Amino acid sequence: MNHTVISTIEGPIAWVKLNRPERLNAMNRQLVDGLSAALAAAEADEGVRAIILHGEGRAFCSGDDLKDLDAQTASEADTQDWVEAIQAVTLQIMQSRKIVIAAVHGWCVGGALEWVINCDFRLFAEKTRWFFPEVTYGLFVTGGVTALLTKQVGPQVTKELLILGERHDAQKALEVGIAWKIVADDRLLDEARQLALTIATRPSAAVADVKRAINDGFHSSLQDAMAQETAATVRGFLSPEAQAKAKEF
Repeated sequence: MNHTVISTIEGPIAWVKLNRPERLNAMNRQLVDGLSAALAAAEADEGVRAIILHGEGRAFCSGDDLKDLDAQTASEADTQDWVEAIQAVTLQIMQSRKIVIAAVHGWCVGGALEWVINCDFRLFAEKTRWFFPEVTYGLFVTGGVTALLTKQVGPQVTKELLILGERHDAQKALEVGIAWKIVADDRLLDEARQLALTIATRPSAAVADVKRAINDGFHSSLQDAMAQETAATVRGFLSPEAQAKAKEF
């Protein structure tokens, strides 16, 4: 049984929890597959109106688990499969008829941050810290963020975040438009629950149609961006420079 992601139903809410706290919920294949399965189950449940994505322990998610990268990038085919699995979660979040809420605390890094950007509402706890490490490692981003961030925060800020890879606080996330709201750390899940319950009072078909129309219109280049990201990320994982960097951790 996959315990790296735990999904529970509370009325109209599906709580989807990343559950590798001993690794700060870092992404390995088991976690990615578990998240995909949890999102699919929530999508299929007619009673679910909103999905809350959150993390167990001290972090939301610390990005790729570098200890597992050798197994996941042993060959070009393995690397392609790994990146496509990560990208598939992006499509599940963005194409879901349910509203997906990210409740972010602690560290939120790399691919996990990209999933957060895919969500419809993003609540950041006050002590959240986040950054994009990929370019620093000679890698590339996923999650369609080359298209999504550019349209949300502009090309210059996107380049700042992706190329410089500096670490930021929750206030910066709010300032650039990545965070929807900052809440006290001990209120994060309560605030996410209240938002989900409010969404559940709205007609489900109308909510789904609004989400689809906004995403289809605003993110019209998402598929093209993700295809370019996938190719670039596979090249990055297989590059000697990135492999050398990974061995430093």
